[in-house]
Amino acid sequence: MRMNKKCFLVLIVLLISMFLSSGITSQEDELLDNCLTSYGSPFIVTDQSLKTFLTGSEVAEFRATFFKGTVYRVVSCGFESDLIEFSLLDTERNILFSSADHANANIWDFQMEGSIECIIEAKLNPEKTTSSGMVFMILGFKSSHPDAY
Repeated sequence: MRMNKKCFLVLIVLLISMFLSSGITSQEDELLDNCLTSYGSPFIVTDQSLKTFLTGSEVAEFRATFFKGTVYRVVSCGFESDLIEFSLLDTERNILFSSADHANANIWDFQMEGSIECIIEAKLNPEKTTSSGMVFMILGFKSSHPDAY
C-alpha cells in the first residue's frame, strides 16, 4: 500500500509539472505571436532573432550583418510595454541607435549607408519596476518584391 502512495505522488508531481510548463510555453507563443504582428508585407522576418529571459541588469546581445541599401526592422517584445531597452552598436561598441533615446520604442526601421557588422543589445528598462522578464528581439528586412511573399 505504501508503494502505491509513492507512485501516486510521483504521478501527481509529473502531471502538475507538465501543466505548468505547457502554460509557460503558451505565454511565450502568445508573446511571439504579438511580436510578429509588427511584421507583414513588405517586411520579412529573418532567422536572426533573440529569445532570452533577463533579470536585473543583465544584457543579452547578438550580432548581425546589415547590407547597404536594405531597409531593416528591429522589433523588441516583452510582457509589458516599454519593458525592453535595446541598442544597436558597431563592433567597436559605438552606439548607432538606442531605444532609450526614443521613449523605448519597440520598433525601429533603418537603412545603413554601407555594409556593417553590428551588435544588438537588449536589457530591461531600469525605469520599470519589473526585475525580470522574457525578451524577444526579432530582425527583419523589407522585401524589394512585396508581392512575392
